[in-house]
Amino acid sequence: MEDYARKHAQLREDLLTQGDRVVAHAMRAVESFFRSNAKAAEEVIEGDRIIDRADIEIERASIRLLMHSSESEQDIRSVFTIVKINNELERIADCGVNIAEASQAHAGDRPSSGTFEVMANSVIGMVRDANRAMRERDQELARRVLEFDDTIDRFRAEVVRLVQQAVKEGEMPLEDALELLNVNRALERMADHCTNICEQLIYLESGKIVRHLPSGWTEPETPEES
Repeated sequence: MEDYARKHAQLREDLLTQGDRVVAHAMRAVESFFRSNAKAAEEVIEGDRIIDRADIEIERASIRLLMHSSESEQDIRSVFTIVKINNELERIADCGVNIAEASQAHAGDRPSSGTFEVMANSVIGMVRDANRAMRERDQELARRVLEFDDTIDRFRAEVVRLVQQAVKEGEMPLEDALELLNVNRALERMADHCTNICEQLIYLESGKIVRHLPSGWTEPETPEES
């Protein structure tokens, strides 16, 4: 069991390192877009290879750890949760690549929208908070990330409305509009992956699940046994 505990601790530390890596990656991607920074965009795309390699290494280490067959349900649940969170982190990184590629595709001035910039900053805040909640095992912070997801959805819908209006009135070229909407979608997906991480964190720490209903997020509840 000492060997299992040591390897489990190392696996968790590797996941936290990956989380820090993905936070920096997401921030750099957004910076590359808003500042039309081609060098930053290239760094994001190149850095994704490191994240992909770490993703595979964490998954392989998780499989090896499960083969040790710990008798603790909490330990087994933890490994499965690490695998799921690891996957969500990799997908956040993929969204960052999409944003960086949009930055490369259009070297001129960025189409601007105050709402869009607030949304982007808010999503980066969610990525940071989801990572901090994971590091500190903070269920309350995880809940706050979940609750902010509906705000991001409202931002997304408002950006779509503003872009459609700008195109209709001839204030924004169609190419710029499509670029902005693609990045808008990538940001929304980043936020969704953050909520998935926080759902998994709450389940890991409490054994309870939360659900997203039209009325909002439910209180954590113990799943029914089949």
